[in-house]
Amino acid sequence: METIKQRKQTAVYVYEAPLRLWHWVTVFSIITLCITGYFIGSPLPTMPGEASDHFLMGYIRFAHFTAGYIVAVGFLGRIYWAFVGNSHARELFLVPIFSGKWWKEVGHEIRWYLFLEKTPKKYIGHNPLGQLSMFCFFVVGITFMIITGFALYAEGLGRGSWADTLFGWVVPLMGQSQDLHTWHHLGMWYLIIFVMMHVYVAIREDIMSRQSLISTMIGGWRMFKDDKPD
Repeated sequence: METIKQRKQTAVYVYEAPLRLWHWVTVFSIITLCITGYFIGSPLPTMPGEASDHFLMGYIRFAHFTAGYIVAVGFLGRIYWAFVGNSHARELFLVPIFSGKWWKEVGHEIRWYLFLEKTPKKYIGHNPLGQLSMFCFFVVGITFMIITGFALYAEGLGRGSWADTLFGWVVPLMGQSQDLHTWHHLGMWYLIIFVMMHVYVAIREDIMSRQSLISTMIGGWRMFKDDKPD
C-alpha cells in the first residue's frame, strides 16, 4: 500500500476505463439481481385472470438470469484485467495477508472508522481494510453467488446441459435443491450488507478523509485535498 505522503501529489490516475465500466455495470446488475431475486424467493400475489395472459414472474426470472450472465462474464473480464491492467487493478485479488505492516494498517483503519483515530491515512488505491473487505465480501461473495446461481439455473435447463455439466455438483454438495436455494438467498443478503457498507464508507471517506472515492470511480482520478489547518 502506497501512501500519498510518499508520492507528494494531489491527483493520481488510479482506475482505468475498463475497470470503471466493469464497476458500474456490475453495480446495476447486482441491483437488478437483488430486486428480482427477492421476488423470486417471495413471489407477488397471484394475478387475476388466466395464467396464460400473464408472464410477470417470467419477466422477473428473465431479468434475473440476464443480470446473472452479465455479472459472471464481467467478473471473468475483471480477473483478466487484473493481469493486464495497472497495479491498482490487482489489489482486489492480491491481499498481502502475510505482511505485518499491512495488518497494522488494517488496525489503524478499523480505529479510524470507529472514530478512535483523528488523522486518516491517505492511499492511492484501496486502503488495507477496504482491500480486505472487498476480497472477503465481494470476491468471495460474488464467486459463491455465481456458482450457486448457475447450479440453480442448471435445474431448469435439465440434466446434461452445459450448466449441469459445470455446476451440477453443487446441489449434492449443499445437500439438496432447497438447501441450495436457501444458501443462495442468504448470499443475496450478504451482498446487500456489503453494498450498504461500501456506499457508507465511500461517502464518509469523501467527506472526512479529504480524498475522492466516488468521483474516482467515475473519472479515474483520485483527488487529495489539502489538509485542514491546525
